[in-house]
Amino acid sequence: MHKFIAIGDVHADFPLLWEALRSASCMTADFRPTPPVLAGLYQVILIGDLVHPKSQEAYNRLTGLRPFDSHDQEHLLSAAREQITALDRLRQYQEAAPHAVHIILGNHDANVLDPAHLLGTSGGVRHVEFDPARGGVHLPQRLHSWMSRFPREVRIGALQFAHVSPLPAHQFYDDLFYSDRSSKQWFRDTPEYVEMAGLDFGVYGHTQLDGGILLHRDDDQTPRFAMIDALHSREYLEIMYDEVGQPHLSSINVVPF
Repeated sequence: MHKFIAIGDVHADFPLLWEALRSASCMTADFRPTPPVLAGLYQVILIGDLVHPKSQEAYNRLTGLRPFDSHDQEHLLSAAREQITALDRLRQYQEAAPHAVHIILGNHDANVLDPAHLLGTSGGVRHVEFDPARGGVHLPQRLHSWMSRFPREVRIGALQFAHVSPLPAHQFYDDLFYSDRSSKQWFRDTPEYVEMAGLDFGVYGHTQLDGGILLHRDDDQTPRFAMIDALHSREYLEIMYDEVGQPHLSSINVVPF
């Protein structure tokens, strides 16, 4: 029996991430993996998008600048510096237990590795702190190498964790991805994708919903997938997965912290 602790999109809110990991007994006070994580009994899954605060206010909090200005090079340097410090801390945590801490590549992470698209908040703040062509800085090579190794999905039997959806096309963040509205709507329009992919259960992020984590059930009330971009709502997902005999889900719980 393994416990999976799945946490939604971080978007540079690292203090909240540390709080969630400690609440789940996965991180010590000095940012190290706990004994259950080191033993592999607890499997930590971060669903992607470590970088880029979600809003003007989030950039203000990150940098201490009010208002943060994404056209000001000094402001961009401050935003980059704060994220680099936290990413290094997370890298050390993950590298201390690589068998038990898994970080999926989100579209914002991919854009930091290769800033081919101009991303921004709904309020007009540009995510360019790691885009040298637009006044930002290069992601340090140690972090670039680390993030380049992030998988696009994690599968254990018929249990899947991915950033967007079960569709392979949603794991590659190209021009088509950004022009295709299905990446934000599939879970409402075509929730049967999960079953069609041969999955018992899927865990996804990318789309922030009102009300925290969405746990979707089939007509017969069988849990089919969860949308967990809900760190801001102070929730994570806990899954107990029994791998003895025929692997199956033993329990799925939305956990507030």
